[in-house]
Amino acid sequence: MANVVVVGAQWGDEGKGKIVDWLSEQADVVVRFQGGHNAGHTLVIEGTTYKLSLLPSGVVRGKLSVIGNGVVLDPQALIDEIARLEAQGLNITPAILRIASNVPLILPLHRELDAAREASNAGTRIGTTKRGIGPAYEDKVGRRAIRLMDLAEPETLPAKIERLLAHHNALRRGLGMDEVDGAALGDALRGLAPRVLPFMDAVWHLLDEARRAGRRILFEGAQGALLDVDHGTYPFVTSSSTVAGAAAAGSGLGPGAIGYVLGIAKSYTTRVGEGPFPTELHDEIGARIGEKGREFGVVTGRKRRCGWFDAVLVRQTVSTSGIDGIALTKLDILDGFEEIKICVAYKLDGQKIDHLPASEGGQARVEPIYESFEGWSQSTAGARSWVDLPAQAIKYVRRIEELTGAPVAILSTSPERNDTILVRNPFEG
Repeated sequence: MANVVVVGAQWGDEGKGKIVDWLSEQADVVVRFQGGHNAGHTLVIEGTTYKLSLLPSGVVRGKLSVIGNGVVLDPQALIDEIARLEAQGLNITPAILRIASNVPLILPLHRELDAAREASNAGTRIGTTKRGIGPAYEDKVGRRAIRLMDLAEPETLPAKIERLLAHHNALRRGLGMDEVDGAALGDALRGLAPRVLPFMDAVWHLLDEARRAGRRILFEGAQGALLDVDHGTYPFVTSSSTVAGAAAAGSGLGPGAIGYVLGIAKSYTTRVGEGPFPTELHDEIGARIGEKGREFGVVTGRKRRCGWFDAVLVRQTVSTSGIDGIALTKLDILDGFEEIKICVAYKLDGQKIDHLPASEGGQARVEPIYESFEGWSQSTAGARSWVDLPAQAIKYVRRIEELTGAPVAILSTSPERNDTILVRNPFEG
């Protein structure tokens, strides 16, 4: 049996929710290892839709669910999300949810700073969700974060808040914002403590025991590998590491605990927010893909940008995340197109290249080189076997495998969990 890491192989929104739910049913433990409540998963189980932003998908099935140290945690968002799920009939208790004691906290001042930066005309607009994710990670690496464990030691909070505000109040003065009152912030944190501390645990130890006991662990990535702070389209990226290697650092388990990496990719490409997008379609085809695919963000409701499948980018994430197999989603959205294209290379300043350059200027200038495919009129929606697919759809999938260098392990043909063609179960290695 292999422990499995699930990562988005594009810019996020690849349809991870359905795949993660299917895998979480087989898992004993489900772990979030990066990001915060800026990324959403939608799960549809027995006709009920659950929208998760921060909690691991395992909570919906009553599996042990873990928020690792690589996550940044907004305690109020956690409380609100638990309340929403409990209103739908779930019971989220410390028996099924554990949170790393060393997880950094997102505070109101982080959200305010995030929003102020995005609203400013100075500098580069990243297109963040304005939920404080980036500023919270900045404080983590700046060694001034308030962490969950600090709420258990209220006598140490004033000094830590003073250290934090020495940085933030200077920033706020420069931005023309009111300073934060340290005493009020301390009171707010002490008020939240009883509601979140019962979930606190030494997660690295908990996971090590689970691994040694042979329990199946599913590492649930948020967003996508192209938003990785190192390997993504910088600076239009998130503030955490979204590649598969982050599962080890963000949970406290060593990399030897990872057995299989499953990359989730749409049969086309989408992106939310700012940044380069070589295959973006600004025409009626792009609009048609967006309408058919219902391309709106789970968390923000923002309309997603749409384009053809970019094999160059997915091939790159296959390498940077060590992807063993791909779960290809939303094939049915391409039903009915007369012609379908795949980006197989780029042209940059007149030269053909086989990867996305690291420079911001180069990323903005690349032009896609396409292969064209005859489309198919037969519906693929709900297909559960290769024999249910038209020949042209199979040809399209096989070409994606060739171009990305990774086999398709799972093919999803609708949001329903059973409308899936399983080639290889990741948990079986």
